Amino acid sequence: MARILEEWGGMIDVLEVVPGVGGIFDVHLDGELVFTKSMLGRYPEPDDVLPLLRERLTKT
Repeated sequence: MARILEEWGGMIDVLEVVPGVGGIFDVHLDGELVFTKSMLGRYPEPDDVLPLLRERLTKT
């Protein structure tokens, strides 16, 4: 989360953390699923998620 804010803190208007149950870890951007823990079978490292966010946030 800190790396996301560091990179896009001024560009992201709303960043919400929603607690899950049972080890769920999903990342959504504008209602679209960007990452889910089940993709890797483990919690992600920042470099697992950040490229996916960059790709979507820099689309023109």
